[in-house]
Amino acid sequence: MKKTKPQNKKRRATPSAEPKALINPTLRADAAGIDIGSAEFVVALPPGRCERWVRTFESFTSGVIALRDWLVANGIKTVAMESTSNYWITLYDTLCAADIDVFLVNARHVKGVPGRKTDACDAQWLQQLHAAGLVKKSFRPAQDIVPIRFLMRHRAELVGDAAKQLHLMQKTLTELNLKIHHVFSDTDGVSAQAIIDAILAGERDAARLAALRDCRCRSSVEKIIEALNGSYRDEYLFVLKQSQQAWRAIQKAILECDKKLGELIAQVESPVSNPIPSAPKKQHKLGKNAAQFSGGVFAAGWKFYGVDLSSCPGVSAGLISTLMSEVGTRDHLLSSFRSSAAFASWLGLNPDNRITGGKVLSAKTRKVKCRLAGAFRLAAFGLQHSESEMGHLLRRMKARLGKAEGITATAHKLARVMYGMIQAQQSYDEKAAFKTNPQATQRRLKALQKQAAALGLTLASAA
Repeated sequence: MKKTKPQNKKRRATPSAEPKALINPTLRADAAGIDIGSAEFVVALPPGRCERWVRTFESFTSGVIALRDWLVANGIKTVAMESTSNYWITLYDTLCAADIDVFLVNARHVKGVPGRKTDACDAQWLQQLHAAGLVKKSFRPAQDIVPIRFLMRHRAELVGDAAKQLHLMQKTLTELNLKIHHVFSDTDGVSAQAIIDAILAGERDAARLAALRDCRCRSSVEKIIEALNGSYRDEYLFVLKQSQQAWRAIQKAILECDKKLGELIAQVESPVSNPIPSAPKKQHKLGKNAAQFSGGVFAAGWKFYGVDLSSCPGVSAGLISTLMSEVGTRDHLLSSFRSSAAFASWLGLNPDNRITGGKVLSAKTRKVKCRLAGAFRLAAFGLQHSESEMGHLLRRMKARLGKAEGITATAHKLARVMYGMIQAQQSYDEKAAFKTNPQATQRRLKALQKQAAALGLTLASAA
């Protein structure tokens, strides 16, 4: 018989025999480091603060409370922890409630020391870096914005799930040879859903089904009748019915989510009390996937920022709702990001220059997972046929840099323009947004002189 190896017991965190020398323990003397895990948290205090300055706590609520009490008892004022999955959220909120300044650190920004890799070593390394002031705090919205962000992200997942059910419905209709998507613009539209309801109720006559179309439908009755001549099979109809039921259940959940979002947004304090100014109907047009909470997205954006952001080309209800949920109000935005450049850097939309020895190794943007950056890119993508200066910028950037890079460059410009609008609380001014600076004028003049010299011509200044 084969001998089974005894299972290794999980080692508890113990301090080293000789504590390593700190980089600079005087900057934050009361700093601790926490290594986050799914089952336990390993905490490292400054060496010599107590007898056991590295301890392990379970991630249960009782362990979180014991960890907090231990930090408070040892006079810890600030803590650094890595943003590992979503295991840190409960501990983060508990420590913040105890008036402990928590630095949520990006794991990519913390380089491990060479040698053995343990949770205790990681916690001690975090403590040393934090005590020396070498870690940066990641952005996290204010406490009254966090619930809005959570629900808005949940709503985005629901919209994606609804789209999957619509795709399944369209796939099933195609296998039934019912070309509804050829005669109607949307499978979730009034006409398409009325016809699907009749089909599931047992109606098979194409003429009667075509008569259910909405009066605004542009397709002719004859073409709709041709599209509805299909082969009805029980297994496909069964799947079609389930997909429609799931889609409608998700739509109901989205409406409930919008109602809760409206309640949370109404609770956010804002100095803006006057109503939003009137604007053209096209400017305040809502997409079918936009949030439908009470008051409206554009009115909520006015309440948060004191300016109608929809006056800027490309800015839709989706972008405004994402900005509100991911960043917060005007005060939150300006206090968290000192300038439009810092805001664009957090979004990951500006070039991340890598220069050594005077040589540019790379100027690509950083790989950042940011929902707001995706919303800005989507807004820039929608400017393809716009005749505004922002639309002209998109087409120039795509021609010069490429499709993806051009969209990112336009999103960068759009983010900085919106930051300026919020900071100055002024509506969109195209001349101010695209005002040329002296450096740009000199570059353009130099390019024109070079082109004229190539043609054997000279430039003469106007009198």
